[in-house]
Amino acid sequence: MIKKTVNTVSEALNGISNGNTLMLGGFGLCGIPENCITELVRLNVKELTCISNNAGVDDFGLGLLLQQKQIKKMISSYVGENDEFERQMLSGELEVELTPQGTLAEKCRAAQAGIPAFYTPAGYGTEVGEGKESREFNGKMHILEHAFKADFALIKAWKGDEAGNLIFKGTARNFNPVMCGAAKITVVEVEELVAAGSLNPNEIHVPGIFVNRIFQGTHYEKRIEQRTVRE
Repeated sequence: MIKKTVNTVSEALNGISNGNTLMLGGFGLCGIPENCITELVRLNVKELTCISNNAGVDDFGLGLLLQQKQIKKMISSYVGENDEFERQMLSGELEVELTPQGTLAEKCRAAQAGIPAFYTPAGYGTEVGEGKESREFNGKMHILEHAFKADFALIKAWKGDEAGNLIFKGTARNFNPVMCGAAKITVVEVEELVAAGSLNPNEIHVPGIFVNRIFQGTHYEKRIEQRTVRE
């Protein structure tokens, strides 16, 4: 069985350079590739285009890259809780392409499946649909959306084996599975790395064929973006 393991995050991100387009899994702070983001900050790569549901918060997640002005363009579905993201967008420092959340997920899944484009009704008649080809299906107008093209997909999973088979936990599953295999190189960090063949095949969410590199992550903070408790 082919082993996809690498020893360090530095080795896992080998080849990332200025101007790359990156997919990053997660929703808010849930299921984000913390180790990979920290390494991107250390590498100080610039002019990045980042495809992610949002940009985390000011001092964590993709917010760390925004602080260092490493991101040229964000493709996401909302600004979220990140004040710096909002500031850079409104000031024109950061190019932002806001995409309906379902469309964002489908553009990832289409890339994963090798589908170049698809029609969706989401965004027709709004700024989202401006300049895009449109067509009527069953009496309803749709716009043509193209699959994403990315250099790297950076993924966080709960458990994985040396062959790259992955299991996600709870809502950390979010955008991670559809980004696997949707870029030229898929890098996965896991909380628990086990021997190839030791996972129950019936519990695997993403097969190893979609993964190029996998490594054992460390020191996960798993911050909670907003917490509401009873008095």
